[in-house]
Amino acid sequence: MPNSPERRRELAGFLRGRRERLSPQAAGLPSGGRRRTPGLRREEVAVLAGVSPTWYTFLEQGRDVRASVQVLEALARSLQLDAGERTHLFLLAHGEHPPLAIPEVETVDPALAPLLALLEPNPAYVTGRRWDVLAANRPGRALFTDWFARPPGERNILLYMFTDPAARERLVDWTGEAQALLARFRAAAGRYVEDPAFVELISHLRDASPEFRQWWSRHDVKTRNSGTKVLHHPAIGRMTLTHTVLHTAEAPEQKLVVYYAEPGSQDAERLGHLLPATGPDDPEQV
Repeated sequence: MPNSPERRRELAGFLRGRRERLSPQAAGLPSGGRRRTPGLRREEVAVLAGVSPTWYTFLEQGRDVRASVQVLEALARSLQLDAGERTHLFLLAHGEHPPLAIPEVETVDPALAPLLALLEPNPAYVTGRRWDVLAANRPGRALFTDWFARPPGERNILLYMFTDPAARERLVDWTGEAQALLARFRAAAGRYVEDPAFVELISHLRDASPEFRQWWSRHDVKTRNSGTKVLHHPAIGRMTLTHTVLHTAEAPEQKLVVYYAEPGSQDAERLGHLLPATGPDDPEQV
């Protein structure tokens, strides 16, 4: 139960523990001389979060009081919680995950970046919440496009699929692949219907692609990410590749996409020929 006594006691202990570890100086407050207990006082947390000291005291005592999403966000900021602690706070208080925190600038998760080189000769890349390509290994750039030779605003899977003529040549069943990609994107975009970055991308695609405009109006949704693709690469010919999508706990909105062929097959041999044509790796692009 989201508001059970056990959950309220756990929430009270968590808040108290986070409060006691945060010094006044770290919170931007004067120390106020000697303190009998470490960390912030309850009334200081209340002031920082913009709530009543009495209400916050009740919350930390485990009483039956309810905290809105806005108040929980204010408490998370005031107590300087990291992403994992913020999620824990919401789970204790509401029994559900918090709204997604959208970063101003999205960078590849450091835990994912080293994997890209280790996966060679298999093509692999990392996409962000809007399906922008954040990093790619050498075969991942050779298989489709050199993502980092494109302007920063065009390093996007949807833009490549619907606006780059090379995508229609590379994917043998372009229509089927484009429709499936769009249905998966629609499922992901449902979490960001008010995100200006998504609104801008969708508007751009509507203007640039009649197929996108027609299919977007169908509201098709698909959640399966793994499968096979038949591709035709101008340098190495036709291949049937399996692709799978992996997530990390630290950055769940980022996806590691890997393409591979059955070991010892002709397709696996062809993948091996992607590397010599790509040249030395760029550490900034992985």
